[in-house]
Amino acid sequence: MALRPEEVTAIIKKELEKYRTRLRVESIGTVLQVGDGIALVYGLDDVMMGELVQFPGDIMGIVLNLEEDKVGIVILGSEKNIREGDTVKRTGKISQVPVGEALLGRVVNPLGIPIDGKGPIATNRHRPVESPAPGIVQRQPVKEPLQTGIKAIDSMIPIGRGQRELIIADRQTGKTAIAIDTIINQKGKGVYCIYVAIGQKMSSVVTVNETLKKHGAMEYTIIVSASSRAAASLQFIAPYAGCAMAEEFMYSGKHVYVVYDDLSKHAQAYRQLSLLLRRPPGREAYPGDIFYLHSRLLERSAKLTDELGGGSLTAIPVIETQAGDLTSYIPTNLISITDGQIYLENDLFYSGVRPAINVGLSVSRVGGNAQTKAMKQVAGRLRIDLAQYRELAAFTQFGTELDKATQAQLTRGSHMVEILKQPQYSPLPMAKQVMIIYAGTNGHLDDLPLASVLKFESEFYDYMDRNHPDIEKNIEKKAILDDAIKARLDEVISEFKTGFKAAHKL
Repeated sequence: MALRPEEVTAIIKKELEKYRTRLRVESIGTVLQVGDGIALVYGLDDVMMGELVQFPGDIMGIVLNLEEDKVGIVILGSEKNIREGDTVKRTGKISQVPVGEALLGRVVNPLGIPIDGKGPIATNRHRPVESPAPGIVQRQPVKEPLQTGIKAIDSMIPIGRGQRELIIADRQTGKTAIAIDTIINQKGKGVYCIYVAIGQKMSSVVTVNETLKKHGAMEYTIIVSASSRAAASLQFIAPYAGCAMAEEFMYSGKHVYVVYDDLSKHAQAYRQLSLLLRRPPGREAYPGDIFYLHSRLLERSAKLTDELGGGSLTAIPVIETQAGDLTSYIPTNLISITDGQIYLENDLFYSGVRPAINVGLSVSRVGGNAQTKAMKQVAGRLRIDLAQYRELAAFTQFGTELDKATQAQLTRGSHMVEILKQPQYSPLPMAKQVMIIYAGTNGHLDDLPLASVLKFESEFYDYMDRNHPDIEKNIEKKAILDDAIKARLDEVISEFKTGFKAAHKL
């Protein structure tokens, strides 16, 4: 059946009325130059600093330089398929990463993409990689201890929730070991942990992952890995990505502990990118904004007020020195940003004192605020006594004849050094630390041979667990040593020591 002309006209008019134009405006740019992980792009006049942009083949980049006639973009991934003249598109999004509890137990790259072969991460929550630090009004003082389980730290260099404590030392002196032991010690304490590996060998990251799994710590831990094989751009954003994941927990009223291992490699990655972006180098060829690079990261650590949920973000940056030089550019920057440092010494490490903490150069600017009263009571004079012992030990090398008081001080000091030694992956509960330090500082171990001190310690813990578990429970519960507990401890330690000496014929 043929349609009449007026019917055709009516249909066309109807369709024309329904037609709506859909204009889509895209801001695009053109690649002028590409190489070494950097692209210089013409156009993109309205792009934002830190915005994600898209190259052909779904390769992303972050805008780092805004200049009059071009923008400098750091490529997140391989640049081998990007050519001069390629089109670059804005995404309108500031660089962000997935966050939330779905990431716990996973190993991800700095973009939040899983690299552990366990499939995709089911979360629809994201946070910007860079965000402002909480203001003074949003913070409260650091006053809750973050127990590391390491006797030398919890007694003399206490760390509080919301603090930033630097671990600084030469390579291969036990920096990562302290960070990993602290993660293991958070089991059952309601603290989430994030380990950010920057510029590490992939085999080292795998070892950390296996260690945490073995001790049941991966259940509450996220590993962010930008290995030495990763592009400098990924090493650059890795700590910010880890911090963003941590902030999600902190702003939800939870406690989180983050390790940046290590920021010297982070600074080197940023120096590489900056020099390629033609930013002028300054001291030691680092650009002028290298201080701001780390300060804007570490200032995001905080203990929030109760009105904001009372969450905390504790940061442990790690830095590597060259031949123990604390005065070089990056170490001095980080010492001035953080709330204290744990300095590990080569000579102590190689002489068997592990963790090899130099008591004189290590400090916590939060101090006793981050300690339980029980630990304060037993460890109050420990730092001074150890520092005096080191001085005396150095002096007596000249073969001077010593009076009885000096000999007693040397004996006490050497026994305390022995007590503070601790094997890796064996963090101790606070109450056990208090008991053994109490025994040492009150002279109960002075008459034992030095070689027997560590054996005494391990057998003492077993004895207390079997025969007097109530003492440990009381210390944990009260967090203070009252006269009754002290009297019980004196009695029980003397009783055990008598049996120990008889058993070992001392």
